[in-house]
Amino acid sequence: MSEMTPLFPLLAALFCAVSAFAAPDAHFDGRAGLPGPAASDGPVPASPAAAPVDGRYWVVIKAGDAKSRSAVADAGVSIEELRPGQIGGFAAPRALARVKAAGLEVVSAQLLEEKLRALEFPAEDKDYHTYAQTVAQLKALAAKAPDIASLFSIGKTLQGRDIWALRLCPDAKGAGPSKLPAALFIGEHHAREHLSNEVPLALAGRLIDGRGDPEVARLLASRDVTIIPLLNGDGAEYDIEGDKYHMHRKNMRDNGDGSFGVDLNRNYGWGWGGPGASGDTSDETYRGPSAFSEPETQAVKAFIESKPNLHVLLTYHTFSELVLYPWGGKEDPIDDAEALKAYQAMAGEMSRMTGYTPEQSSQLYVASGDLTDWSWGAHKIYSFTFEMMPKSMWDGGFYPGTAAIAQSIQLNWRPMLYLIDLADDPARAGRGAPLAFAFKPSTQEITR
Repeated sequence: MSEMTPLFPLLAALFCAVSAFAAPDAHFDGRAGLPGPAASDGPVPASPAAAPVDGRYWVVIKAGDAKSRSAVADAGVSIEELRPGQIGGFAAPRALARVKAAGLEVVSAQLLEEKLRALEFPAEDKDYHTYAQTVAQLKALAAKAPDIASLFSIGKTLQGRDIWALRLCPDAKGAGPSKLPAALFIGEHHAREHLSNEVPLALAGRLIDGRGDPEVARLLASRDVTIIPLLNGDGAEYDIEGDKYHMHRKNMRDNGDGSFGVDLNRNYGWGWGGPGASGDTSDETYRGPSAFSEPETQAVKAFIESKPNLHVLLTYHTFSELVLYPWGGKEDPIDDAEALKAYQAMAGEMSRMTGYTPEQSSQLYVASGDLTDWSWGAHKIYSFTFEMMPKSMWDGGFYPGTAAIAQSIQLNWRPMLYLIDLADDPARAGRGAPLAFAFKPSTQEITR
């Protein structure tokens, strides 16, 4: 691999200058980790000729508890970083005005436009995958294991890209029904979270390559596993368009008012339109005009509703190193005592595997319309969100460099096996029932 050019000297300087956060530590490299844009798998409409104008601010706001953080989220700020007594995040101008109108103290606010324009993208770094490279890798993986692997599209993005699913199942192919317990893993709801594509993509390969291990082979012989590594292909491609990062979160819907995108993880139907999801098109957390208004979330909905055998789900995000479970849209815990016990046991076990902090999503702040609230609330699928590494913006934020890929794959391998194992009866985690898989997760060493 060629030597990478440092990506974030200006952005690092920005955060140093405007935030009250601690100075970057020795782990911050702020480097890019993606190849330049490549042709997609088949014809795809180009991004809008008029690229979104970046009028966002990086803001630091005093918010020392879940209530105040929820008030920040309600104002339309996307909370990206937590520090003692403060949050850091992105805010459009109207969201910043709402924060101030709500009486919340803004420590600092700095426009990103000039800083982001100068961030160059290292085209020779091939460790991260573009949309086209992701599709090619999925095709190669399916070809390696034709006895259990099949590749199919669950639908198309707004711009016409296929949303590819790799299925590992011994008794069914494509979208066909299976009698086996099923598990689903989804990556990259949010465009700038490229690591959330890399991890499920690599873990799919690790499952296929690991079939020589009798325990892995036993799991795959008795389960129906689907991996959708790249849900938001349009946004992911825009985020690296022009060999520059755009810090883009949403999909690429033209909202008709100069703003682009819907936050796909505020567009699901359970509690849609509630707190922590904005109705303002310019906001990072814009929920869309209606529940499931976006083709990407419609595709996920249709796929999940076609699989009555689906019992566990994990969606990958970055960053903050958290294991989250419902509810996110309200402060109350789920009211099924047995399920809550299982959720807490599973989150605790996966925390021990990864070092991530386990908690109910709304303990951070209340945010409605996310996938896991809907998949649990509407279908009683045990559903988790992983906010993977790094811990903070200073450790690389959304663009943590290539070293984060191998580390995250290592950390997330055992949780994947654990959830696949539990797909037959997730509630048994709360009963202390033994796993079919031989390893004892809580005794495994975490490799950082």
